[in-house]
Amino acid sequence: MVVTEIFKSIQGESTFAGLPCVFVRLTGCNLRCHWCDTAYAFHGGQKNSVEEVLARVRQFGGKLVELTGGEPLLQKDIYPLVDQLLVEGYRVLVETSGERDVSLLPRQVVKVVDVKCPGSGEEGKFCFANLAALEPKDQLKFVILDERDYEYACEFLGQHQLHKLVDEVIFSPVFGQLSPRQLAEWILRDGLEVRLGLQLHKFIWEPETRGV
Repeated sequence: MVVTEIFKSIQGESTFAGLPCVFVRLTGCNLRCHWCDTAYAFHGGQKNSVEEVLARVRQFGGKLVELTGGEPLLQKDIYPLVDQLLVEGYRVLVETSGERDVSLLPRQVVKVVDVKCPGSGEEGKFCFANLAALEPKDQLKFVILDERDYEYACEFLGQHQLHKLVDEVIFSPVFGQLSPRQLAEWILRDGLEVRLGLQLHKFIWEPETRGV
């Protein structure tokens, strides 16, 4: 598989935010979201065998691992990697754009699945079959640029009754472009039962810092 970076940091997103986590960032993505903060993972990277990746993960210690990108599900070797991580007792998160089929991932994996709003420029790319593959432990995330995105997310939330599928639906503002307070006020105004998600690592370190 082609890997951009492997590092240990504080998990910045999802309900696991605040926990030490080893990140395996795979190279390549087939989407081009306007607000993407990891465009450096689109190209380059280094080829690693599954065992080489496992060896590096083990060196960091801890038992929480996230596979991310780019889009990690573009690489077929993610599946044997996930299988071995589970065998070794890791809690495995896979963060995906929602455009790829997540049903091939083992049930034990926590799937953090994006739904792309209009502001991303990739609206309409969601794989709706993924809704049937989700379990309560999995998480759906909307990255929200503006009020139009917020309204889109609200409509999607209600139309597909997402709270019947997963326990956690996350609304996350685009960092530096939508005020967290503004999004919080919309959520409170409308009585939504969703989690406000902030990219915690960008408050701890400088927002452009890699490997954190």
